[in-house]
Amino acid sequence: MNSITKSLLKSIKHGQAAWLRSSSTHSGKQCLPKLVLGIETSCDDTGAAVVDDAGNILGEALHCQKEVHLKTGGIIPLVAQQLHRENIEQIVKEALSISGVSVNELAAIATTVKPGLALSLGVGLEYSLKLVNKYKKPFIPIHHMEAHALTIRLTNQVEFPFLVLLLSGGHCILAVAQGVSDFLLLGQSIDIAPGDMLDKVARRLSLSKHPECHSMAGGKAIEHLAQTGNRQHYTFRVPMQHYRNCDFSFSGLQNLVNKVIIQKEKEEGLQKGELLSCIKDIAAAAQHAVAVHIVKRTYRAMLFCIKHSILSPKNATLVVSGGVASNQYIRKGLQILADANGFAFLCPPPRLCTDNGVMIAWNGIERLRAGLGVLHCTDGIRYEAKLYLL
Repeated sequence: MNSITKSLLKSIKHGQAAWLRSSSTHSGKQCLPKLVLGIETSCDDTGAAVVDDAGNILGEALHCQKEVHLKTGGIIPLVAQQLHRENIEQIVKEALSISGVSVNELAAIATTVKPGLALSLGVGLEYSLKLVNKYKKPFIPIHHMEAHALTIRLTNQVEFPFLVLLLSGGHCILAVAQGVSDFLLLGQSIDIAPGDMLDKVARRLSLSKHPECHSMAGGKAIEHLAQTGNRQHYTFRVPMQHYRNCDFSFSGLQNLVNKVIIQKEKEEGLQKGELLSCIKDIAAAAQHAVAVHIVKRTYRAMLFCIKHSILSPKNATLVVSGGVASNQYIRKGLQILADANGFAFLCPPPRLCTDNGVMIAWNGIERLRAGLGVLHCTDGIRYEAKLYLL
């Protein structure tokens, strides 16, 4: 985006914010929209956004650390922490500037406090509390996965309850969203998350050395190569087929893929770190096994919800969110599943599936409306790195 475009966008956003602030009711009194600043630093993205209670995104900014972590083959918490520290103030200022809103005009500040990388969460919380204390604003601590689950209500008209599948590099959760902070947990990964598994397979295949994938994160590289691979050349047993619940498991599947990689390296006379000739086929087969596993467990959750009248078959909805929800192959499988079972299928746009400040600000709006978890005293507030379920 060039400087002229940025300047125009800033002017338009500033004008929109000014119009919102000057809007009035029929009685002639000002009807001020509620504005929330959202701050996200749970992992390796520094995000901030201003959202109003009508769901308008007035301004947003994001700093992605992907290229730095690609060089090291994974996220190093101390590096992520330092990059958050270097960028958070500028990102928040940029979001506020684009929105044309000052901190004084905010109704509250919302920030991710759980779960995530401890060092990363700490940066966002520390900066947010400085703003809260300086400007005397209410503080809304946000559960990262709740924010992912509710993002769809920013982009679509979705009423509670709905079935939500949260897929990311750190989490895999099936739940029924019954209210803003009311979730019925149906299933979760008992070991690693799907995004984590795909990243590890990508590292084991040394996809960062592949000419088509050197600038891609692991999961994206797998998805890209799988498009031209033949998944039928390898068959990986789908996990947990005899488990009568909605939980997930991906570590065993990862081990199966690794065994095939080792076998093929021996057959081709290659050392670990050298590129296999069948790399695209392995990527396709691994992605397919992940997709089938996710689809089958989600199908069990659908049947459970309908059988026990948790969801009505007349207006049942499946919402899929989180970074892995932007994988088009997995998304297509879930779309087919939803269509076959009479569920509406909804995903936020890809840019809102990954970590961002918009979802945090919107979750803050939802909580502000419901009067849930809005703190006027932040004494004792802490971040929680470990996942405590919704």
